[in-house]
Amino acid sequence: MKQLITLTFFLLTFSAFAQKPCEYSTNVTDSLGTYKVTNEYLISEKNFGGTFNYLFFSLAQTDGLPTLNVQSIQKSKDFIKANCFDKNSKIFLQLQNGKIVSLRHIDQENCGTLIRDDKGFDNRVNTGIFVFVKDNFEELKKSPVTLMRVKYLTNIEDYIIKTEIKSEMNGKVYKPDSYFIENIRCVE
Repeated sequence: MKQLITLTFFLLTFSAFAQKPCEYSTNVTDSLGTYKVTNEYLISEKNFGGTFNYLFFSLAQTDGLPTLNVQSIQKSKDFIKANCFDKNSKIFLQLQNGKIVSLRHIDQENCGTLIRDDKGFDNRVNTGIFVFVKDNFEELKKSPVTLMRVKYLTNIEDYIIKTEIKSEMNGKVYKPDSYFIENIRCVE
């Protein structure tokens, strides 16, 4: 009986600490190579005065090279300033352990696309692809992110990365500070 209780306890503990499986929005292998991208994940949400700003991350791997895809969505009835990515754009992630991880944007300028919806809102969607530095990649597995700085072509924005966000957009709960701890293994 004692062995049965021990076995039950072990199985429950094992399943409680097991990592969730990786979910991909794209997972393709063909004659040209391999490409996979994780589902988009909400990292920041700001709603103030009729202006909405959302920042999403997804991780990608192209033939063994891991990258971070960043998508910024701005929505407002007022003028929306373009934040452009260029070859000098960077993302700096400050970790809870005090270390700073930097990612470089690929050499491709992008100022996003402006789309007007049927409710009279202007929506600017901008995407950027950032490359990890090999040494910093390992640090992201160990410590949560507390602060993020994005260097655009003409602007710098800081984001406080929360432990938990309950999105006003869809009601889901996100844990952005541990995004890399939970998901970086999906693109190794």
